[in-house]
Amino acid sequence: LYRTTAMMDSSTDDRSLRSRLVSSTKCFASDVAMRVTTDAVQILGGYGVMKDYPVERMMRDAKMIQIFDGSNQIQRVIVAKNLL
Repeated sequence: LYRTTAMMDSSTDDRSLRSRLVSSTKCFASDVAMRVTTDAVQILGGYGVMKDYPVERMMRDAKMIQIFDGSNQIQRVIVAKNLL
């Protein structure tokens, strides 16, 4: 994450590298968010899916992040294309 933000702030014009770093960072962050919220829901059991508790909203938000601005599968394709 820090490397990606530093690269975006620098004057590097390597578009392929920037695209690869941004896509991989988006995949990593959204996958971690989804994994953490899924674990939290499982730990809380039935309470984890009730709208009275914030974990339910956090899990919905994490799933939305995975889908928004190109799904993680699309981001992985972008990374693979830039590696070749």
